[in-house]
Formats: sequence, structure tokens, C-alpha cells
Amino acid sequence: MTSRRPVRRSLRTRLALAYAAGIYGAGVLVVVMVDVPLASIDASVPKGPASPGAVTGTGPGISLPQLLIGSAVALTVLIPVSLALGWYVAGRFLRPLRAITATAKVISAGNLHRRLDLGGPADELTELGHTLDDLFARLQASFDAQRHFVANASHELRTPLAGLRTLLEVALADPDADTGTLRAACEEALALGEHQERLVQALLTLATSERGATRWDPLDLAHLAGNVLATRRDQAKQAGLDLAEQLAPAVTSGDPRLIESLIANLIDNAIRHNHANGHIEITTRVHGTQAALTVTNSGPVIPGDQIQRLLRPFQKLAPDRHGGDGYGLGLAIVHAVTRAHRATLTADARPEGGLSITVLFAQKP
Repeated sequence: MTSRRPVRRSLRTRLALAYAAGIYGAGVLVVVMVDVPLASIDASVPKGPASPGAVTGTGPGISLPQLLIGSAVALTVLIPVSLALGWYVAGRFLRPLRAITATAKVISAGNLHRRLDLGGPADELTELGHTLDDLFARLQASFDAQRHFVANASHELRTPLAGLRTLLEVALADPDADTGTLRAACEEALALGEHQERLVQALLTLATSERGATRWDPLDLAHLAGNVLATRRDQAKQAGLDLAEQLAPAVTSGDPRLIESLIANLIDNAIRHNHANGHIEITTRVHGTQAALTVTNSGPVIPGDQIQRLLRPFQKLAPDRHGGDGYGLGLAIVHAVTRAHRATLTADARPEGGLSITVLFAQKP
């Protein structure tokens, strides 16, 4: 047996009843304030002899029954008037809300370009409309970025998978393949598998960063940078790069794992996109009221108008000098971690080549 759902009144009906009750209550108050004094007033009757030309009263000007009947009629007429006024006023106030509701119903993942564009006076409802417009704009940008990211990720993952499949098919189709040939094919397959594993790990790191910081632990940028540098010195030395550091204490708060990933990607990017006998400098310091991390590296000249593009996933300026191990995700991860911590990222192209990237975190109080 199904229970009947209670009938819900619309917001306009409820507001109209509230406004009508207020109008009717004000009318009752006015009638009471007028009737009470009138009920106690009698028309004056002269007690002495009437003077010539004087108008003599014949009794009460307004009798109490007449006063009560008139008031009852006035209050009865006020009922539909107050309801009509309440309905009209509620409709006027709710007109922007109806526009918001109608537009929100037609907005979907494929129609996020629609906007409310509420005009009229600046009040709470128009402010809500502007807030929703900003929300729809962010949602549209998020959906566009997600579609672009999925398309690029599919392409990047399909390439090594196709290469692995081709490698195995060629090895199996060779009837004269010996142990050495099969071993070489297996080694190449393992190398392709490691490539895919690193790509998937980078994608997971990017997805985790874009989800936002879930921890806000106190940390020192100098300590995290030192840990990362300890694992990158040999790599920089093999690439013929001079690695310098100036690590002053810079305390902030955030997710240590994500910020360490940010530092690692900045240093990896500086090593990968550099040239022989180049240099890398890592600096941590307190900048005003913020904790600053700066990574500066030499390298090829980068056009200034290309920097913002490099902060997006799968964007590369040119093949790197280490055989194409990069995926175009390093700076995108740095950008995502920066946004997750509500920090500020500044990337400048150096005139002599390379980049100088600074990330400013709020200092821990």
C-alpha cells in the first residue's frame, strides 16, 4: 500500500499567503485603531437652550452597530485585495528565480555555454545568478579540459600498446627466430611496458593533484627540496649539468606528497629540457609573507607566448634531449599541485634560454 505524498505548495503560493497575511493584519490593526476611538465618541448635544442659528445634534453620529458592520465589510473586501497584492508581489520577486530555474533545466554537459545573464536591480537573486554563471563557466572549462585530457591520454596510451603489439607479432611471425631474437624482443617489450607504467603513474599523479589537497600538514620547502635533490644529483651529473642549491627554511602547510611531487617534476623538467654544460639552481626562501620555491635552468629559448600552453597536459615545445621519455605532463602536474594548494605560480622564459619557475605558498601561521 503506497502512502500518499502531501501536496506541496509552490514558493509563490507560500509567499503570497505570507504577504496577504501581512497586508490583512495591517488592515485589521488600522480598523481597530480607528474603531476604538470612534466607538467612544457621541455626537455632542447641547444641554442648555439652543442659541439662534445653532445646529442641534439629533443623537450619536455613528452608532456602534453601524461601525461594526462597516468594519466587517471593509475587512471582508480586504481579503481578496490582500491575496491579489500578495500574489502579484510574490510573482515580481520570484521572476529572476523562475529564469534561473528554466535556464538551469536546459543546461547539460553538452549545453554548458548557456548563461543566465540576469539584468535588473542588483539584489540577492541577481547575485545568485552571477554566481551560477561563474559556476557554469568553470564547469564548461572543466568538461572541455576533461574531454581534451581523455583524448590525449588515449592517444598517448595507444601508441606504446600498438608498438608492443607490433613487436610481439613480428617476433612470433619469424619462423627462424632464435633465443637471442626472442630475448631481444622481450627486452624491448619490457622497455615499452616500463614506458606505459611511467605514463600511467604520471596520469595518476595529475589526477590526484587536480582532485585537490586533502592534507594540510606543516612542512619545510627546504627539507622537501633537499630530499628530492638527493635522488637527482647522479642524473644531473650524467647529463653534464651543474646543480646548485640555496635552501633557506621556508615553512608552509599542505600535502607533503603532492608538494614533493611538484618539486620533483620541476627538477626533472629542468634536467630533461637542458643542454650540455648547462646549469640548474633550486632556491627556497621566505618572500614577504609567503614561502617561495624557485627552479631556474638553462636550455633552449622558449617563446614567451608558449609558456601557458606548456602548463596544460601533453603539451611539448620540442622533443627532449633524452630520447623522448617525457610525456608533456610535468608542468601540468606542477600547475595542478599549485592550484590544489591555492598557491601562485610564475613562469618566465629566460632571454638566454630555459625557464625560471617560482611557486609562492602561504606561510604557516
